[in-house]
Amino acid sequence: MMDESLRELYQEVILDHSRHPRHFGPLEHATHDGQGHNPLCGDRVTVHLIVDGEDRIQRITFEGRGCAISQASASLMTDMLTGRTVGEAEELMNGFLHLVKGEDASDLAEDDLDRLQVMAGVSAFPMRVKCATLAWHTMKSALENGASQAEAAKTE
Repeated sequence: MMDESLRELYQEVILDHSRHPRHFGPLEHATHDGQGHNPLCGDRVTVHLIVDGEDRIQRITFEGRGCAISQASASLMTDMLTGRTVGEAEELMNGFLHLVKGEDASDLAEDDLDRLQVMAGVSAFPMRVKCATLAWHTMKSALENGASQAEAAKTE
């Protein structure tokens, strides 16, 4: 059971990221874009990335609207993925998905787990898991779409 003061701190972090999202807005010259929508609650997110030739995420931003959980999760995600490789981003996403589903997330690095722990309480509310994971799934889709677009451009 989570300590009440810790729960309050986590709620404050979520509200801060929701009210003052990091990396929010369009991104000129994005190499990858993805759009996500949660029809159950109406949350919408667009993720923009610039991935360099070494598969490193140079910049990542998001746009959209939704509940505090979806916006905070997108903000936290963009904050954590800047500078990581695509492979590292996918590993982080998998660990995050385990965490918010209430599964074993011990595959996350300790500092990543510490930062993402604020979202762990979502696992108690299955309908909110989709809110928390929307931006992450959209980022993965953007990476997959961008990769296929880049391959198509090479073959033209």
